[in-house]
Amino acid sequence: MRWLNKLPGSVRSASGLEWALWRKLPAIWAVGTVLPLVALGAYHWLADASTPAAERALLLADYVVVGLIIFHWTAVLTIAIGCVVVMLMKGPAYVADGLAVSHSDRPRADSET
Repeated sequence: MRWLNKLPGSVRSASGLEWALWRKLPAIWAVGTVLPLVALGAYHWLADASTPAAERALLLADYVVVGLIIFHWTAVLTIAIGCVVVMLMKGPAYVADGLAVSHSDRPRADSET
């Protein structure tokens, strides 16, 4: 027994921006992860952490970069989910197996609709 059957006569919609964006997402994810890490590494390498204020600035930069990377990852994940939803919605139509409802043509008297 197949769960989903293609709806007869359904047509796939033409692909659009979602596939172009889907193919670029790994590169967007990598660049958005590596670029802040490289900048943080350069900041650590060039900074003079001899005072408590400078150490605090370095620690703050660490937190900002971690937050930026996590924000970027969630944005990429959200865009990926959106691409998948659009791809599924543009695909062929499927119909699920129908279930017989015992009171569909004769509603029960005790139903509250």
